[in-house]
Amino acid sequence: MGKRSSQRKNAAMMDSDDDNSSVSSTSTMRSDHISVSVNEDMQVDKDSLLDQAVDALYEKRGSTREKALSAIIDAFNSNMQHQFVEKKFATLLHQCLICIKKGSSKEICLASHVIGLLALTVGCGDNAHEILEESLPVISQAFKSGSEVSKTSALLECLAIITFVGGSDPEQTEKSMQIMWQVVHPKQSSNVMAVKLSAAAITNMVSAWSFLLTTVDGRNLNFKDWQESITYLSSLLDRDDRSMRIAAGEALALIFEIGSLEKFSAGANTSSDASTEEGNKPREYVHIQGLKSKIINQARNLSAEAGGKSSAKKDLSNQRNTFRDILDYFEDGYSPEISLKIGGESLHTSTWSQMIQLNFLKRFLGGGFIKHMQENELLQDVLGFNPKKKNPSDSEHRLSGGEKRMFRSPNSVQSKARTQLLNKQRMLSEGKNIGRFAANMGDDA
Repeated sequence: MGKRSSQRKNAAMMDSDDDNSSVSSTSTMRSDHISVSVNEDMQVDKDSLLDQAVDALYEKRGSTREKALSAIIDAFNSNMQHQFVEKKFATLLHQCLICIKKGSSKEICLASHVIGLLALTVGCGDNAHEILEESLPVISQAFKSGSEVSKTSALLECLAIITFVGGSDPEQTEKSMQIMWQVVHPKQSSNVMAVKLSAAAITNMVSAWSFLLTTVDGRNLNFKDWQESITYLSSLLDRDDRSMRIAAGEALALIFEIGSLEKFSAGANTSSDASTEEGNKPREYVHIQGLKSKIINQARNLSAEAGGKSSAKKDLSNQRNTFRDILDYFEDGYSPEISLKIGGESLHTSTWSQMIQLNFLKRFLGGGFIKHMQENELLQDVLGFNPKKKNPSDSEHRLSGGEKRMFRSPNSVQSKARTQLLNKQRMLSEGKNIGRFAANMGDDA
């Protein structure tokens, strides 16, 4: 059966100016030397400005620290700051954590973003693990001190990024996902403030939680975890906010994509002599099918929702398109496809897992997305993007095609192999390798 007409292949052109980084082929030898000298001087100036920005984080005036953090973000977006990070990694992390502990909401947002950029720059290894270990208790405490949307969203994004990069075992990712979930569903015994969260905060939580869920091996979750997650996300589809609906719908599609829930629930309570005949399915299987049917009906309604007088056409169109894709997936098994052009090279996604990773990283990096995709080997391997290499020797430290597919597998079939490979990469490259980690999720909702 062919793909449904509503199954779309999206395309976008990401502009980049590759010529800016090279000297014109018509230049003379003298002008080449001049250009190189100017570029070196500019780099020295940029490094000096970064050093000054880090020094400014020690200032008492909050507005000074905020300007410094903004300058650091701009620098990390415009260039891969590997040399700077090697010199100032610990200092920058420490000062950003102080900003999160003591700063204003704006300062917390900026510092959280810097820490996320720092993690993406250092890549997998000891430094990324240190970022996660040092930041986790600070971020957890910051969640308990208030619920401003901008601050909560920035902390969630930061937690998602540093866990995605630095989480070296399932328990670490599980812990981060539990912290995210408790932002919306605080435990009675926790110190999280029991306040009514805005739609934007809930949407951002679901988005960050889904981003980490792309690394989860669904086979290791029990029925209770799946049931509570699906039930809650399904309830969000009935809320008024369209962004929340879209985030929840994508999360539900991802859960069913990675979970193999029919197989999982069919074997949940099956003993060695239990019947597997049709009509004698375990109650978990029946319950999962009931939830799935409800979600399909919700998706069908949302894919054809009529707009009201106050309805924004763009938001309504985004909702309709998303839920047509979700409906196609649940009914026919077709996932949405995305194709991006970045500097003349193509990046493709064909699963919910890949799409969620791509969209989350694009939102987080903003104007720095193109630069990172062109030069950040971690993101290139995570998203399966292969730009032309300027230096053939660069490939010595890259993963093979088979290894990349292993890391990107949405079904997490080779979870153990992935973890072993990452450990091997860390040992061989002293913490400067690339990859992503399979992880486990716990949900105490």
